[in-house]
Amino acid sequence: MNKKKVIRISTIPLSLNLLLKGQLKMLSAEYEVVAVSSPGEELEEVARREGVRTVSVPIERHIAPFKDLVTLFRLVQLFRKERPWMVHSLTPKAGLLAMMAAWMCRVPVRIHTFTGLVFPTATGLTQKILMTTDRITCGCATLVNPEGEGVKRDLERFGITKKPLHIIGNGNINGIDLMHFDRTAEVEAEAAKYRMEGCTTFCFVGRMVHDKGMNELVSAFRRLYEADRRVRLILVGPFEDALGPVLPETKEQILHHEAIRFMDFQKDIRPFLAASDIFVFPSYREGFPNVVIQAGAMGLPCIVTDINGCNEIIREGVNGIIIPPRDEDALFKAMERLLKEADERKRMARNARKLIASRYGREELWKRLMETYKSLE
Repeated sequence: MNKKKVIRISTIPLSLNLLLKGQLKMLSAEYEVVAVSSPGEELEEVARREGVRTVSVPIERHIAPFKDLVTLFRLVQLFRKERPWMVHSLTPKAGLLAMMAAWMCRVPVRIHTFTGLVFPTATGLTQKILMTTDRITCGCATLVNPEGEGVKRDLERFGITKKPLHIIGNGNINGIDLMHFDRTAEVEAEAAKYRMEGCTTFCFVGRMVHDKGMNELVSAFRRLYEADRRVRLILVGPFEDALGPVLPETKEQILHHEAIRFMDFQKDIRPFLAASDIFVFPSYREGFPNVVIQAGAMGLPCIVTDINGCNEIIREGVNGIIIPPRDEDALFKAMERLLKEADERKRMARNARKLIASRYGREELWKRLMETYKSLE
């Protein structure tokens, strides 16, 4: 008996490779899975690791009308050739173009997963354009999957769609592999290279851009360091100056401050989390940030902003602290509190992994995803 064909598509291969790690292989036991994204080594890695067929189609991350039309045409050609039962997209541009192409080709099941929304923090014409593209995406989809309750509320609040919104499990796109994100002897040995005894270490993982709250974080940390030299900050992630550069003085401090260790992009973030005492994530907007779940699984209390996803993963005073976004003073006070109140910090750390395991374990998420697919057959 032939398996039903499922196409999973994202704008860039990194999303398939990191966000859906293991999931495509799991789905391939029941379905013929084809992974589609822009070309790159990451797509080749998906093919090797997941054991699925891959197809590369160039997709621009930003608005590029002519190139977007070419991509739409190529996706229509691909879907007509492959004749999938389902197209399931994630990331905004892939979602827009894939849902349009799948609708044009009358693909029976068309799912888009919203992992985050840009328009709630945009203004003016940009916001109107982004809302329009998301409305088109939803209009072409047969099932709209917000990654979490916050994303669902924003889709409803801004009137993006009147279709039922289906959250899978407790949210998140792939769940957390608790065997991988654990303080194993191997991870601890690697973490020892970055740990400084006698110091409290804060850690951030993500892109070094304005919207991640990097300006506030670096400034708050400098204030903390001036008051107590027994603090360190580890920053893991790349600069993306074309997508929201940090202030020049922030970049200077990231690269040259004596107590800040900049690590750039790292495939394995576990040693840096294990070398730290507190995770800090002062982002302005998210969908459902995997890195906060990963930090919690590694037993770190988290300081996060009161935004979608973060305020679902973190429970105030239980496994972390929630602060307003764009508020340097609130960030400084939260960092100072967890620095000075060691018992409070350790209590939150003990709660962290237990809470993550109970809500976001990978096996449970995969089970719910498969149930969703089966219900659509």
